[in-house]
Amino acid sequence: MTTLAQSLPASRSASRWLALAFLALAQFLVVLDASIVNIALPRLGQGLGLDPSLLSWVITAYVLPFGGLLLLGGRLADRIGHRTIFLVGTGGFIAASLAAGLSPNGGLLLAARAVQGASAALLAPGALSLLMQLFPTGQGRDKALGIWGAVAGLGSVAGVLLGGVLTAQFGWASIFFINVPVGLFVLTSIPFLIGRDQVAATRAPLDIPGALTVTAGLVAIVTALSVVLEIGFLAPLTLGLLAAGIALLIAFVVIEIKSKAPLVDFRILANRAVSTGNVAVVLIGGAVTGLFFALSLYMQDVLAYDAMKAGLSQLPLAMTLVLVAGMAPAAIARLGSRDTLVASLLTFATGLAWLSFAPADASFLVHLLGPSLLIGTGLGGAFVAGTELSVSGVREADAGLASGLVNTSQQIGSAIGLAVIFTISATRAIALAEAGMPPVEALSAGHSWGFLTAAGLALLAAATTAAFGPRTVR
Repeated sequence: MTTLAQSLPASRSASRWLALAFLALAQFLVVLDASIVNIALPRLGQGLGLDPSLLSWVITAYVLPFGGLLLLGGRLADRIGHRTIFLVGTGGFIAASLAAGLSPNGGLLLAARAVQGASAALLAPGALSLLMQLFPTGQGRDKALGIWGAVAGLGSVAGVLLGGVLTAQFGWASIFFINVPVGLFVLTSIPFLIGRDQVAATRAPLDIPGALTVTAGLVAIVTALSVVLEIGFLAPLTLGLLAAGIALLIAFVVIEIKSKAPLVDFRILANRAVSTGNVAVVLIGGAVTGLFFALSLYMQDVLAYDAMKAGLSQLPLAMTLVLVAGMAPAAIARLGSRDTLVASLLTFATGLAWLSFAPADASFLVHLLGPSLLIGTGLGGAFVAGTELSVSGVREADAGLASGLVNTSQQIGSAIGLAVIFTISATRAIALAEAGMPPVEALSAGHSWGFLTAAGLALLAAATTAAFGPRTVR
């Protein structure tokens, strides 16, 4: 589906770099909200009476609808208008953030988080599509995508940092309230910076069945992985949920093939850069989300850091990530997206493997600082190169689809990766505690397995990119 505005992208804004700053700020909030809750989880769980086994769902309730509905959000952006969908998503995100902060119990909080995720599924593809229109080709787009990738990486890390500071100073609700003034700033500024959508008339139906089946399939699979810890992998409920999830995803593929207006036009996956980039982003999303979830709990439950100290301990990682992300576009121009991404992922995996050796009485300077710097270096390059690779060679008419697909990949990876890493980590800790190991040491050993699992995901992403990615993508 095309828009008239796509034919004259530069005319949409007289100040496209300023417009990019506001779009990037909105994207920062979207990425931030997947990680900002990590440090606040222990205090949030106590305040709302959430069972520890449900804490991961505070993250999952956000990333699942986000990932499951992003493709629909991308198609809505192509059909209704990218600016319109972006503004609707931003408004919904602000309202849901306010509701999350005011939630009196865990059930309402999880519901608000789901609405946040659904709103982000409109905001994110609308924002990236607008970027691709404002910067259609050439060096300007390279720089814009570099900024975009850096913002995505910074949001993941800054969430942990800001979550610690806000929780310690103002309580857990502040991590949601912070979205309101910033979101309103974006919502009121964009209409003055980007012109109205001029959407070509179309009567193509929206693929609602596709959106429902893919979302339901993902929910079933993540739920199955989440209950393994309590009832076992071979329990009828676990196997039933896995079977239902797989069946729903197969149904989604069939629906897409037969649909006149599919959420995913599978021809876009014939582009090796797009398909390889999205596979890598799935694995990166799982590794990053699992890392920050496990690291936040490790610092607070094992090392006894308070929320402030746990958050500030992420500062070296964040600063390294920002520095490297700023240099990544130059590396991509010289080496290509594929080679930059592979090198970044190998660095990321090395840092995770190093972190897995941290003991129950770890010193930050001796055991955590070095791995943090390597992880920040790897992530800074991986976020930028992964985004660049995933949208390379895409037609302007498919801007919404491409942006929705890369964001979908990240959120799907986050949901599944978190469930896998949490299950492996908790299973290991429980087994060691039952064998007589002191609880803190058992918990530390469990997190070590979680870090190693994240390293495995990063290595798999590097191998996939090296094997199937096009050698040079400018």
